Amino acid sequence: MYHFCINGGGMVGAALALGLAQQHYSVVVIEPFAPKDFFKNDGPDLRVSAISEASVTLLKALGAWHFIEKMRVKPYVGLSVWDDPKHRTDFTAKSIDVPQLGYFVENRLLQLGCHQALALHENVTVISNDEVKEITLANNTAEEAFTNTAEGSCNTIAEGSCNTIAEGSVTLTLSSNKKIEAKWLVGADGAQSQVRKTAGIGTTGWQYAQQAMGITVKMTKQTEAITWQQFTPTGPKAFLPMFDEYASLVWYNSPEELKRLKGLSNTQLKNEILAAFPEELTKNDNDFSVIDKAVFPLTRMHASEYVRGQCILVGDAAHTINPLAGQGVNIGFRDVQALLEVTASKPDLTSMAFRRQLKNDFEKPRRKDNLLMMSAMDGFYSLFSNDIAPIKWIRNQLLSVAEHAGPIKKEVLKYAIGMR
Repeated sequence: MYHFCINGGGMVGAALALGLAQQHYSVVVIEPFAPKDFFKNDGPDLRVSAISEASVTLLKALGAWHFIEKMRVKPYVGLSVWDDPKHRTDFTAKSIDVPQLGYFVENRLLQLGCHQALALHENVTVISNDEVKEITLANNTAEEAFTNTAEGSCNTIAEGSCNTIAEGSVTLTLSSNKKIEAKWLVGADGAQSQVRKTAGIGTTGWQYAQQAMGITVKMTKQTEAITWQQFTPTGPKAFLPMFDEYASLVWYNSPEELKRLKGLSNTQLKNEILAAFPEELTKNDNDFSVIDKAVFPLTRMHASEYVRGQCILVGDAAHTINPLAGQGVNIGFRDVQALLEVTASKPDLTSMAFRRQLKNDFEKPRRKDNLLMMSAMDGFYSLFSNDIAPIKWIRNQLLSVAEHAGPIKKEVLKYAIGMR
């Protein structure tokens, strides 16, 4: 029997597996789609993440960043935000005495680097090209006992002390009919999490009216280490520098408009980009060509619990967020960090004390922090995605004030990159 089974070996699931392996737990990771190998001449992938300095620190500690960095990453030192160019806010790494604010990395390479690091751990089994067909949970005696026992009391549970429960386990049957048994099942299996649904964990949330188009472009000159975002009534437009001359553009708009744009040829789409994006894109005579494009729905979802029965949720299985500030995978990595802090003390995995730790030291603070980030992004999105004159005036004033806010501006930036 494994200590932990992680369903989903993406960026967050693989990072968690690394941390648990370092703590000498036995871990099995089920990932139906193993990341493709990297070759230097590979073209860029569409899915790119902004990785904060805090996430990089975690990945270094897990032994994965070395593998990721030697493939390709793009550090960035500046972030600019504006509605009207006259009311622009510039955030810089120099202002908070760090070498960079973070890195832009293709999702596949983040996942691949973690998997390369996992290969060095004998106590980790990675199962690829197979998927979970059925999940069988142990009876919920422990969960009911935990729920019904008053805090601080010491009722007898399953013929043991208040810190002991009847040992439960989870059995997974894969498509290959292979069976896996573990003490704990971690759902790192995305927004449509099979683990979350099987555990009976509810969610709240909604689909945003807008969607986002990701567009990979190749510039004629090497990209600067600065990312920017312009807010317009139809939605934000963003520029994410990538390696060499490549960059990723993000275009928010209605599903109908993005469907029209997606149907255009790359040359036609380029003309639409030139008409809609700010001059910042082609400053210093930096021309571009469109390489690839795809449209992604935008969804907010938050699980009512991160821990239930023998199941734990992390990453997108627990929460999805408006990608406006590029915080999605970073808050997933914060989940990993918080969970590893609970497991670091090598607790008895079958004890009520461990379950209490999971609830109090993992679920409670992470739900609070994630809800705060979600709400902040929604407020920001609402404030900057309309053309009502008074609101437009307010947001421009806010950006002007933010530019000269000094210590407050620095604290906001530190929080965004995980230094707070």
